[in-house]
Order: sequence, then structure tokens, then C-alpha cells
Amino acid sequence: MTTEQLRPSAPTEIQLPIEGMTCASCVNRIERFLNKTEGVETATVNLATEMATIRYLPDVAAREDLVGAVEAAGYDVRAVKPSNPAAAPVSLLDELSADDVERRGEERSLLRQALSSIAVAAAIMVAMFVPQTSVPMETINWLALLPATIVQAWAGRRFYRAAWRAARHRSANMDTLVAVGTSAAWLYSVVVTLVPDAIHEAGLHPETYFDSSTIIIGLVLLGRWLEHRAKTSTTGAIRRLVGLQATTARRVMDGREEDVALETVTVGDLLRVRPGEKVPVDGVVVEGASAVDASMLTGEAIPVEVTPGTEVIGATLNTTGTFVMRATRVGRDTALARIVDLVSRAQGSKAPIQRLADRIAEVFVPIVLVVAAGTSLVWLVFGPEPRITLALTAFIGVVVIACPCAMGLATPTAIMVGTGRGAEAGILIRGGEALEIAHRVDTVVLDKTGTLTLGRPTVAEVLVAPGFVVRDVLDLAGALERASEHPLGAAIVARANHDELGFGRVTDFAAVIGGGVTGTVATDAGPREVIVGNRRLLEGRGVDLAPLTDAIEAAATAGRTIAIVVVDGVAAGVLSISDPVKAEAQAAVRELANAGIEVWLVTGDARATAEAVARQVGIPAHNVVAETLPADKAAIVERLQARGRTVAMVGDGINDAPALAQADLGIAIGTGADVAIEASDITLIGGDPRGVPAAIGLSRATMTVIRQNLFWAFAYNVLLIPVAMGALYPFFGITLSPALAAGAMALSSVSVVANSLRLRRYDARPDAVHRVGPRGALGHLREAWFLGVIALASLGLAGGVMAADTIIDANATKLQVTARNVAFMPADVRVRAGETVVLEFTNGDPVFHDWEVVGLANVDAGARPDQTQRIRFTIDRPGTYVVECTVEGHAEAGMVGTLVVEVID
Repeated sequence: MTTEQLRPSAPTEIQLPIEGMTCASCVNRIERFLNKTEGVETATVNLATEMATIRYLPDVAAREDLVGAVEAAGYDVRAVKPSNPAAAPVSLLDELSADDVERRGEERSLLRQALSSIAVAAAIMVAMFVPQTSVPMETINWLALLPATIVQAWAGRRFYRAAWRAARHRSANMDTLVAVGTSAAWLYSVVVTLVPDAIHEAGLHPETYFDSSTIIIGLVLLGRWLEHRAKTSTTGAIRRLVGLQATTARRVMDGREEDVALETVTVGDLLRVRPGEKVPVDGVVVEGASAVDASMLTGEAIPVEVTPGTEVIGATLNTTGTFVMRATRVGRDTALARIVDLVSRAQGSKAPIQRLADRIAEVFVPIVLVVAAGTSLVWLVFGPEPRITLALTAFIGVVVIACPCAMGLATPTAIMVGTGRGAEAGILIRGGEALEIAHRVDTVVLDKTGTLTLGRPTVAEVLVAPGFVVRDVLDLAGALERASEHPLGAAIVARANHDELGFGRVTDFAAVIGGGVTGTVATDAGPREVIVGNRRLLEGRGVDLAPLTDAIEAAATAGRTIAIVVVDGVAAGVLSISDPVKAEAQAAVRELANAGIEVWLVTGDARATAEAVARQVGIPAHNVVAETLPADKAAIVERLQARGRTVAMVGDGINDAPALAQADLGIAIGTGADVAIEASDITLIGGDPRGVPAAIGLSRATMTVIRQNLFWAFAYNVLLIPVAMGALYPFFGITLSPALAAGAMALSSVSVVANSLRLRRYDARPDAVHRVGPRGALGHLREAWFLGVIALASLGLAGGVMAADTIIDANATKLQVTARNVAFMPADVRVRAGETVVLEFTNGDPVFHDWEVVGLANVDAGARPDQTQRIRFTIDRPGTYVVECTVEGHAEAGMVGTLVVEVID
């Protein structure tokens, strides 16, 4: 066996689309099964995207093992057609289109079942309003049995399937709660309908809940439909990015041109791009000139001039001229495909703030079931009559109103929208952890070249010492720098080429990290030992720089970078290299400073050069560190962190790799295809430094929304579960109806997603105004406005249920009771069995203490009237009954009023 065979394979990453997830407990269960699979390093599951992202060792675990783990957890993996790497992101567009068809089908099914269930529930409610003198309650129950059963079996089937799947794997989820709650209401109603006499003999309240079981199913399904629609909106960023890609290219071959499908383009193909057309793939211009609009990727509105040798990015728009390009990256290697992949993975990631919600959700459903069972038992043992009604209402209310899905959606939906919004503005955020760190950043360390400056250095001036000639010095420096890969070396070579100098042969070439280059250059006069480097390198080698002191100081004061040329140990000349400061740099630094973020400049340039650039952009001199090596930058970042600062390092993603790795947050800044997308936590595709405050501002806005979502999800459950248990009944006589519980549960999930969608309005473009610091009064008003809308919607839902109660009362037999003389008006009444009787109390100094139907304990409220000053009761057996009310307060205390009620068939 060879060494290569013994060496373990590198980890790979795969995304699996999961079916059947409904809440955060589903997410935790799948993650647990995947993470204990041999060969899996990490596995995260996202409820909003319905995706599992798995990092595993392919020589230990196969895809089938991962799918098996998901299925063992009780869920399914959607079949995905193999994609064509050469066709990406076109193949991704096909996948999204297929997903859209599937999603739309699911949405239509949800809406159809939801509306049908709600219609059946409404019909049953209307039937219950019919006066008992017209249709007996037993007949209405029989009429309601069939449609309610159909709804339970048809629309409720999805809940039973998911609950059974979870139960088979000894688990429980949100579907379990809905299935248990609706089944309890439906089963009790079936028993009441089939054997009403047995219910009477058992002393139970013969009331049916067909309307409750159907309305719960209808409202939960309606909530899921709204949630589906909202989640589809959160993936809009990826769809818009993929939609940027051209579908065809115009290939030039053997003097002929033809339009070909994009997936047939290969590296090296010559492609013609005409005005108004999209650049099909990444490449380099070989003929012609034009201006290319890259705003859809970089967020920069000004088109970029392209000429032969200029790199262009696929999906950007050619605006003016025609040019021919050579394809250099196609398929999944293009910048757009990599951006789409990065955004997709970011949207599937989790923020650390989600961990608490995940831990709670893992045990949430079992706890809710225990609480619901305990609550109903307490009502059965200690509650007033009708105990069975109150116990059943409390049980159904608790299991239905509990909503783990809101906790599961709180973070991922906000991350999806936030990262997508950033991608549309040219800000690529690697995931939820980067977002969470970015919002805490209080110190930003900036590199100079390519970050604050254009990164396109040119030799502005060549100054030589006495005895040397400009052309000779430039010729020697250019010959040596031809072997260098440094941008400054490229600038020196470009100037030498411009002056049409001939380069001698170089031997013994060596690059000194952070210092310069050395080597031997062959000339007509013989070999010359040449050094091109910075002041620190040459002083360290004992070179006398006195003849060039004035030239060095003048160039540094002007903010230029200095390259000193030494020939045979003698200082020969100074190359003054200009790299203009970006026009947007000052605005970026100002915006960061206004937000209370400390800004530092760390560069390998001379002190005078660094301070000159710092003055131009507004960085104080005491925050400038010059003449640093790459390792020194990492040490500076570490020292700042030791002070308790959260540091973001901004650099080119390659030369600043040690500092980017050391920083809490690494931000790579570049342009187009040159950007090192994989080298940092956040990548700014465009070269605009204002993208730094834009990224931090976006992260703060996203974290604000996440906190709001988590607060709403936890507060909702903490406040409303006790209400569903009956916490308000002893004080106000209020119990939570199952319909209101179902509506509130649906509203909780929808409100979380809707709150996340507000991030779509955040303008993350570099040239926009970003409020990175504390929000002003207007920002707080906007937050209050949105939360107010949620509150009003909640009140509206509650009001609707109360209005329904009022309608029920309107069809009941009403009696008024006057407190002063404890008299019923009228004094006696005749009603049909099962008909509702409502006692309405008028205001007076005394208040009613309690009431009862003499001889019938099961309709003894044992409490004062509710906040509506009404008491309702029904008597199901024919006969004559006496209702007594006792008064307390003032002179009438202890007085008793009576009402004779005759109940007929």
C-alpha cells in the first residue's frame, strides 16, 4: 500500500435538501443523527432553507450513509438531479426552477386544505347558532360529524403522518402537538355525538368541539401557507444572482461566429461580446475596448473601462463597445458561481446566538405535552364545573398554542435575508457567525495598498545619486523586478517597458519578505549586484543612503512609496511610486469614526508615506503603524485584542493572510475576479472601502432583527402558554379558546418571518448612507411601528374570536339580573334542552358572589361573572330547574335571587 493510499482524504462538504421539517425540534434531531454518523465532522440543518450542510470524510462515509442518517431520524431527503459543473450556475437555475414548481404545488395544497377546513369550521359554527327550537343539538352534532371527520382525515393527514414518523423514532415535534390537540377535540366530540346518554349518565358536559378541531387545522395550515410564501421571499437574493447569468455565448472559431449554449463554453474559447450583452463567463479581453457595468455584482454604479489585458467577470453588462475575450473560468469556477455558492452556504449557516433556542427546542415538545396533560388533570380534579369542558379546552389550548417553529425560524430567516441583501450589494458574508461578530466590531485595522489606495501603483519619478544615469538605474531595477510577483515590481517593470529599456539576464534572484529583491544583472559592462528594496532592508545591510536622503524624504512626504536601488553596494537611485488614495476612502473612515469605531492604518510602507495617506483619509497619526512585515500585522491585531477590542482586519486577502486569520473578523477587499473569496469572513467584491461600514451596518441591522425574533418567539410561548393553561380564569373567568390558540400560533411564525423580510429594505450598497452607530428617533419609530402592527394583528385575532362569542350570545336566550333588588327579568323562562342561557348583570354597588343551578353541580360556575358581566350555561335534560344568584356588598349582602327555568325537548 502506498503512502497516498494511507493518507486520509480531505473533508468535503455536501448539502442535502430535507423534507418533513416543521420546527426547531426537527432540526435538532436531524443534526444529532448526522453528527453521530462515522466520518461526519460537522452537520448543521437550517429550517428556513430546509437544507442540511454536512462536512464529512468521503473515504469514511458515503452520501448513502448521510441519507440513511436523515431517514433514521424520521425525515426524507429530496431527490436532486446531478448537476453539470460546466453549466453552473445555469444548472442551479434549473434546480431553483424545479424547486419553485415543487414549492408552488405544496403552497397550493396547503391553501386548498386550509380554506376548506376553515369553511367547514365556519359552517359548523353557523349551524350551532340555529335556535334549538328549530333543530335539536343532537341533529346538528350528527350533521357536523361527517365534514369534521373528512377534514381530520384529509387536511389533518399531514400532521398524523409527521407525528407518526416522529413517534416511530421516539421523538415528538410540532406536528405531534397539532395531531394530539385536534384528535382530543375530535374524539371527545365523536363520543358525545354517538353516545350522548352515556355522557349524561357520567355527569359530563355533552358539548362537541367539531368546530374547534377543524378551525385549528385550518388556521395552522393557513399559517404554514403564509410561512411558505414568506420563506420563498427570503431566497430571492440567490434567485436574482443566478438570474444575472447569460444563457448563451457568441463563440469565435476559425473566422466564424456562432451562438452556443453557455454549458458548451470551455477555457480558452474566444467569445465576442457586443453592446448590451452580458459577459458570458470570466475571462480576459484580447481585442477591442468598452465599458463594463459590474454594479449587479460589486454595487459600484460607474462602468469600468476595459481594454486588451483587462479581466472581466461573467454576468456583468457590456455597455458601449464590442470586444473579444478569452474564457479563463467557466461553470462552477466563475466568480458568479462561487458567489452563489458562498451565499447559499451562508444562508444555510447558524449564528451562535441560535444555540440557546436550539437547546430549548430540543426538549420543548415533550415538556409541552407533559404540561398539557398535567394542566388538564388539575382542571379535572380541582376545577369548577363543567370540569371536563375546562380540562379539554386547557389541554387543546396548551398543545396548539405552543410554537417551537417560531424559535427555529428566528435566526435563519434573518441570516438568509441579511446575507442575500449583502450579496446583492457586493458584500459576501460567509455565514451567521461572521454576521454576529461583525456587529460587535469596535476596531478596524486597514491595510494601505489596495484598501485605501487604488492598488495600481505607477512609477511617478526616478531620482538618482551623483554619478548614475536614470535610464541605467531603471533598466537594472526593471530587469531584477521581472522575476518578482509584487505589485510594486510590476509597476517598475511597466515603467521600464514604457521607456523601451532592454533587460539584462538575472541570476541569483532572491526575494526578501517585507524588504525587497536582490540578484545579479548581466550588463555590457559586466555583472552588477543589484538590490531594490525599502529603507529598513538597506540600512540593515549597511548601505549609506545619505546621497538620497532629500529625495527619500520628499517622496515620503508626498505620500508615495519608495523603492531604493543599490548597485554594487552603492545607493544609486530612488523610484518614487505613486498609488493614489481612493476617492471613497475618507468617507469610509469618517463613517466608521462617527459610529465610535477606532480606525488603524497598518502598512509596510515608510512612516512618512503612511502618515501622509492617513492625513488624507482622516486617520490620526497615533493610530498609524508603518514599516511592518506580514507577521507584524498579526501581532498588532493580537495586541489590540488583548486590550479587549473586537478587531476587524481589512486587507487584500492574500498578503495580509496572517492578520486576517488573527483578527476576530477578516474582511478581504478587492475587485472582480481578483478577489480572494475564500480568504476571509467577509469579502467586498468591489474595491470601495465604504463597503466596510456597509457590512458592519448590515450586520448590526440583522442582529437587531434576530434579537427581536428571538424575543418574540420566547415571549410568545412564555406569556401565552400560561394563559392557555387557564391562569386568567380565577381572576377574570377567561379561558383561551382553541381557535384563538391556533390563530396565535400561526401568527407567531408568520410574524418572525415577516420581521426578517424587513431587512430587504436595508440599502447595503457602498455608496448608500449607513447608520452604523446607534439608531436615531426615526429608526426607533420604525421599529415601534412594525411591532405595533404585530400587536394590532394579535388584538384583531383576539377580537374576532370575542366577536364570535358575541354572535353566539346573540342567538342565546338572554336574561337580565338587577343587582339592587336581585331580581331576574323575566322571572322565569322556557328553553329547549341544550340551548344556551345567558345571564347579563347590570351595574350596581353590590356584586354577585356566586351562582348555581340548584341540583345540577355540573353547571355550577362557582365564581363571579366574567369581565363581560355575563354568565352562560346550558341544561341538556328536560325538566324544571331553579337558578340562584347570591349578592355581596352593602345592605343587599347575602340576598338571593331566583329564576325558574323550564327545559323542554
